[in-house]
Amino acid sequence: MLYPITAMMPRQVLYTCLGFLLLWGDSVANQRIIIVDTDEIWRKNLKTMLGKLGYLVVGEASDGPGALKLVRTRHPDLLIIHDNLPGLNGLEVARVLYEDKLAPVVITTDYICQDLIEKAREARVFSVMVKPIEEAALLTTVELALGNYQEIIKLEKQVKELKDTLETRKMVEKAKGILMKTMGLSEEEAFRRIQRQSMNKRISMRAVAEAVILAHNINLD
Repeated sequence: MLYPITAMMPRQVLYTCLGFLLLWGDSVANQRIIIVDTDEIWRKNLKTMLGKLGYLVVGEASDGPGALKLVRTRHPDLLIIHDNLPGLNGLEVARVLYEDKLAPVVITTDYICQDLIEKAREARVFSVMVKPIEEAALLTTVELALGNYQEIIKLEKQVKELKDTLETRKMVEKAKGILMKTMGLSEEEAFRRIQRQSMNKRISMRAVAEAVILAHNINLD
């Protein structure tokens, strides 16, 4: 379930979590947040709570399109947005932010239901908070959303690097095969030829391999 587990914790446990998380001063400092809600008083109160916790509110909006515009111009670390908004609702905004990898989203709502939970999961929302929100629950939810989002970004980067490494290896193997066939080189000699060109030209071995493959394909044509 996506709504915060902190909402079900005893008050004393929540404040124990609050005290622990406040020790993470560096993790809270300079985290930029945008608030989106049609209720101006709610936005003001939430901004005050976030400020007391050490976060920086860099923008506010009252509708979905305004939220997207702010996110693209202010580049926040987190968006806290109500589910029911004019223009685009909070879940639609969350889906756009996830697909474009702009920021993690926490949804606020006046009441929770199974349908909202399922839609929030589909939109890759990081958490759902039911109004009114206590300070300790807010801190825990925000920190978990920020931390989990960074872990996802880190993992996606590692996956991309792994794919790039495998693709480079395939390119080099193909280029070696071409050099071995066209120049009568051994596998080791072909590899050293690519490696030497990479060092001399100060370009990657993948770039050298791609050049070898391209030249070979042109000659075939």
